[in-house]
Amino acid sequence: MSGFDTTPFTPLEVRKPWGKEIHLTPQGLPYMFKILYIDASKRISLQYHDQKKESWLLKSGRAKLIWQKEKGGKLVETVLEEGKVYTCEVGQQHRLQGITDCEIWEVSTPEIGTTIRVQDDWERKDETPDQRKLRDQGKLTFDN
Repeated sequence: MSGFDTTPFTPLEVRKPWGKEIHLTPQGLPYMFKILYIDASKRISLQYHDQKKESWLLKSGRAKLIWQKEKGGKLVETVLEEGKVYTCEVGQQHRLQGITDCEIWEVSTPEIGTTIRVQDDWERKDETPDQRKLRDQGKLTFDN
């Protein structure tokens, strides 16, 4: 019989060109919890995931979500309401944007598969599992 893992975990801070993420879940769990801090007027890439499903909760500030209402459909803009949860399916294009500096809580399936970037203000390429491993070891930043 195995025991419980009581090892403390130090959150991982990941700098991004639009702000930062704080990862609150250790690797290897069947879920991910992170806090996104998006600067005013900045936005994450227009992207979709080949394996990952995400839910967001606006904790503070003002933000909007640009996303597809249906597969292959046009993008629509939704101003996020504090205390409401928004969920994005695998393959659904989406982009979060800070209207003001904002804090968004994200819960998702693990950081698996590839993040396909359709458009990115910093011309970053798709993010692969191998790149994530290097990032988590401190060997890769958003500039790479």
